[in-house]
Amino acid sequence: MWAYESVFYQIYPLGFCGAPFENDGVLEHRILKVEEWIPHIKSVGANAIYFSPVFESDTHGYNTRDYHKIDTRLGTNRDFKRVVDRLHENGIKVVLDGVFNHVGRGFFQFKDVLMNRERSRYKDWFNISFDGNSNYNDGLWYEGWEGNYDLVKLNLRNEEVINHLIESVRFWVEEFDIDGLRLDVAYCLDKDFLKRLRYETSQMKRDFVLIGELLHGDYNQFVNDEMLHSCTNYECYKGLFSSFNSMNMFEINHSLLRQFGPDQWSIYKGKNLLTFVDNHDVSRIASILSNERHLPLIYGLLFAMPGIPCVYYGSEWGAKGDKKDGDPNLRPSFDKPEFNELTSLIGRLSEIKKNSNALNYGDFSSMHLTNRQCIIGRNTEGERIICCINADENEYIAHFDAGAATGKDLISGETISFEGGLKMPGYSLYIIKI
Repeated sequence: MWAYESVFYQIYPLGFCGAPFENDGVLEHRILKVEEWIPHIKSVGANAIYFSPVFESDTHGYNTRDYHKIDTRLGTNRDFKRVVDRLHENGIKVVLDGVFNHVGRGFFQFKDVLMNRERSRYKDWFNISFDGNSNYNDGLWYEGWEGNYDLVKLNLRNEEVINHLIESVRFWVEEFDIDGLRLDVAYCLDKDFLKRLRYETSQMKRDFVLIGELLHGDYNQFVNDEMLHSCTNYECYKGLFSSFNSMNMFEINHSLLRQFGPDQWSIYKGKNLLTFVDNHDVSRIASILSNERHLPLIYGLLFAMPGIPCVYYGSEWGAKGDKKDGDPNLRPSFDKPEFNELTSLIGRLSEIKKNSNALNYGDFSSMHLTNRQCIIGRNTEGERIICCINADENEYIAHFDAGAATGKDLISGETISFEGGLKMPGYSLYIIKI
């Protein structure tokens, strides 16, 4: 599967393109801005893009009005087709947000229910009671996602709804030639629907990938041969920043051993989960880390640990954004991309990751661990990689069995000696090939 050997770049299009929050109905060809960023995206080393919602919606993209039309605020279907073609020409795969749990109040079929009530042919598309009421005083009750009545929950046991969604995906494949979907709130989706979606998309396009948004619980319930190929690894997301901020590298190592370790009880061994240090729903990592010197180190660990790394637009140069200031603050429009030392490092890490069988598919081991230092190993039969991190300001000498006298640091290209222990300067990162 191509996704397992990829580095993803996430763009939240409505914010990225500077579109107004409310759908004003004014056609603007903003999505073409992505074309201008292609050289930058390639410099970051990404070979896949995950676009947050692009289809016509009421406001933020997750309240869909029309699954067959690019949001007017972003442009036309022809505009988006042009963008996808340019990305493909540059070797970049395209994954779209599949928002299938709920729709917006502007969704045609729901508006028909509001107008025609019991007489609407679409009344069974939703979970509705005509004896109740909603926060919008509609004179009927309907199920909203987690109590949000602007997000109208679809009835995924209804065959017409299922067909509508699957045919929409078929349209996206035929019209835009997309390569996969990231499924919004996948933990809410009916499992029989997911099985159907997996089968249908596998018939539409070879190696079509399904990545689900999962937060808690056992990811194996959704990530398996019948449903999703991958999911968001929120457990390790939290472990990453918390380990650096509390200077307790045992936390992320515990999560990684629990998920991928050599013990027979590790729960996700052999799976490739989507890994990240931030996204459109959480504070940017540069605003979370209490020590900015840890920023390069956390990306080093992100790219070295098991999974598919995903970089959120702007964070590759250290852009800040705090969740407490509201979601729009996390989803800004930048006039142009920036390139600095962090961007350069991420570009190098991307190339190392994409070209390493051990980092794409290797097993995981914890080789040396203290509160402020961690050394992890990734191994396949033909390749051995060691990631070494010193999160302390002082030099540290790590004594461990590297299995060789020397190795090559893939970041700097220098030969590294293990004789007498590995000397690690303060705030240092090595990705060493043995």
